[in-house]
Amino acid sequence: MTDDFSGRRRCDSFGRRIQWSNPVGWRGVRRLILLTMFIVGVTRVSNAQSQKLTFRSLSPIDAHAHSFNAASEFYALLDRLNLRILNICVVDKYERGYEEAAPQHAKALEIFHGSHGRAAWCSTFDPQDWESPGFADRTIQGLDKTFQDGAIAVKIYKSIGMELKSKDGKYLMLDNPVFAPLLEFIAEHNRTLVAHIAEPSAAWKPLDPASPHYSYYKANPDWHMYLHPERPSKEAILAARDRMVKQHPKLRVVGAHLGSMEDDVDQIARRFDALPNFAVDTAARVPDLMLQPREKVRAFLIKYQDRVLYATDLVSMPWDKLAETMKHWEEEYARDWKFFATDETLTYDGHTVRGLALPAPGIRKLFHNNALSWIPGLSNSSRGGKSKAPSSGHLQTRPFFANVPCL
Repeated sequence: MTDDFSGRRRCDSFGRRIQWSNPVGWRGVRRLILLTMFIVGVTRVSNAQSQKLTFRSLSPIDAHAHSFNAASEFYALLDRLNLRILNICVVDKYERGYEEAAPQHAKALEIFHGSHGRAAWCSTFDPQDWESPGFADRTIQGLDKTFQDGAIAVKIYKSIGMELKSKDGKYLMLDNPVFAPLLEFIAEHNRTLVAHIAEPSAAWKPLDPASPHYSYYKANPDWHMYLHPERPSKEAILAARDRMVKQHPKLRVVGAHLGSMEDDVDQIARRFDALPNFAVDTAARVPDLMLQPREKVRAFLIKYQDRVLYATDLVSMPWDKLAETMKHWEEEYARDWKFFATDETLTYDGHTVRGLALPAPGIRKLFHNNALSWIPGLSNSSRGGKSKAPSSGHLQTRPFFANVPCL
């Protein structure tokens, strides 16, 4: 019997016409084929474990680190792990090595060259004199110089909202009009704003040894807001940040440290839904994700897989013990990979945690693709020359360097 799948003409072996109606038809056959292809595709995708992905094979990008020690051991680590970082400068007068922007810019540029482009860099500015005449023009001039030297992003810091005040005693917030020209300049030059605004909720609470942030606030009372009840609430600071993001829709904003919404991914989700130009990095906040319900965090990272950048906030300074520092960097990368990419068990500060085993496409985005999308200068960073301007098992771990600042 001949069959053209049309349902119109059929003949038996004697050439006699028979009538047979094909309930599927060509369209139905095509749908079945596409469905089969989809099922096969989903089966192939699964998770990172089934695809034998490794940290190194993804060409991982740490979108938030602080390396100011131009050491061959550091460059070797980047090569060994096939790793790139965004090396972030920030002004914090309470922390050694971060008191001024210019020395950090110079060292970051040196390390960019020494790493053959693996350590791209993010510049910053000091808002201390924000009320002085010509502040915006001076700051823009300084940022433009860093852009010419290859900076691909700009960092703003928690002193905005938490510390700086006007002459009449009002706290400076990120949506203050004084910042508008700077933000427009950053957007016009297609750079990304890395915004460390506010702090973990633990900053507004009494010290709690069970908190991942206990050691930091014990050692840094200037940023322990519980001791400074006259300062703005976390909610007020984040609301000002959200208004700024909304007011500048052409500006890409990456909220550092999970956008200071580390204790509930639902808060981050609400911002993602409302603010399409807003993403977050995981710097120094992976333990906060570990302490939330596993399935909730996993569902969040799958749903918003284009909006979260892997980052650590790891630090390397000239006065650190270099071998110990490099060992810590590798251990943290290994811990984080187990948490995000596998379903293995690991222990953090006495808490037993099961890895998320995220699907392979999500792992690729978290550890690589999202950094390129949200900080496009990373993809144009040349090896050795100037960074080009972006175009329009069971692992036992404990907190290490717990008093290192979240910058």
